[in-house]
Amino acid sequence: MGIFNSKKCFKGIPADLEFLGRGENVVNKIVVGLVFGLVLGALDGATAWFYPETRPVIGGILIGSSFKGMLVGILSGWFARKVHSTGWGIAVGSALGLFFAFLVAFMDAKSGKPHYLEIMLPGFVVGAIVGFLTQRMGAPAVANGRG
Repeated sequence: MGIFNSKKCFKGIPADLEFLGRGENVVNKIVVGLVFGLVLGALDGATAWFYPETRPVIGGILIGSSFKGMLVGILSGWFARKVHSTGWGIAVGSALGLFFAFLVAFMDAKSGKPHYLEIMLPGFVVGAIVGFLTQRMGAPAVANGRG
């Protein structure tokens, strides 16, 4: 049975991805959050290209969105190591994404261009996706005996 024939699979992502190979952990949840946050944050920032007024500053938007996504990913990954609940992972990820997107939208509104919906909605969605992925993928924290 191949890895993509697994019964617990989400669109080609096996639920036991961290244990593929020889049973070794491949990557931890914080790194999963960092990588997916970076990729989805960059994708979020790239959508700003569809607004002509943002094209001159698209580089800064891409860097800022990528950083915001990485920050949400790291925090969601840390939460996923502590709490093993997909629902709570999605809730925390979306709340973090919404919070950081609000900060960016607030800074944008102070300069006279309020774009709250255009900034906060993708931030919320990216946070929810990253929260879900950090719960489903990555190795859990290793028990080390230190309470």
